[in-house]
Amino acid sequence: MELLKKRLTELAEKSYRNNQYVFTNFLNMAEMNAFYEMRKEISYIPFTAFGGTENCERLMLRFGSEEMFGYEEPFPICCIQAEPLIEKFADNFSHRDFLGAIMNLGIEREVVGDIAIKGKRAYIFCTEKIASYIAENLVQVKHTSMRCTVLENAPDILKPTLEKKEVTAASERIDAILGKLCNLSRSQSILAFREKKVFVNGRQCENNSYQLKQGDVVTFRGFGKFVYEGVKYETKKGKICAEVSVYV
Repeated sequence: MELLKKRLTELAEKSYRNNQYVFTNFLNMAEMNAFYEMRKEISYIPFTAFGGTENCERLMLRFGSEEMFGYEEPFPICCIQAEPLIEKFADNFSHRDFLGAIMNLGIEREVVGDIAIKGKRAYIFCTEKIASYIAENLVQVKHTSMRCTVLENAPDILKPTLEKKEVTAASERIDAILGKLCNLSRSQSILAFREKKVFVNGRQCENNSYQLKQGDVVTFRGFGKFVYEGVKYETKKGKICAEVSVYV
């Protein structure tokens, strides 16, 4: 991660020195956490993080702002729709199937963002520079022939849907809420923090006793993501009934 931090510092300095927007490639959640750890060191330059749509986990950083430079520059991110040539004969696909097929084209992982599977179709976020290459060469996934189209905008189907849920727990501790929401034992919940699978507002959370605050966005890798809405009421037995909005 030290090499990453050095590279991010160089990009931030370039943006500040040249008065121009500078973009990273896509960063995973651990890399974004490394960025947040060093954020104070480059606080002189504003930034924005975006992955192509609201709910993306892999994000691109843009150093600079309209207020600083006097103009706006969009993120160089494209969305590719990949669909079977003949849907009724298509395989059932997983994220790994599409990622493997893309990596087999000789592409670096850092230029590809999230891959969303919707039925037999996949929506692939990538950098503008690599979009046409992927669209032209991703012709097969598993045993299925594919057709790819570079879209002008990410489709509405990728916009996240939030589902309200109530969770009864002993407290607002993050491990208690996660345990009840994901049906985990206490030891399983604690293990998730040790394995660095839990993120709060994009930052890695290793403190399983962290007290959730209204508006906190929690990502549990392998399980999903939710917004903590706060305590609705206390039960007669002294427990809390909390509300969360789960990304579906």
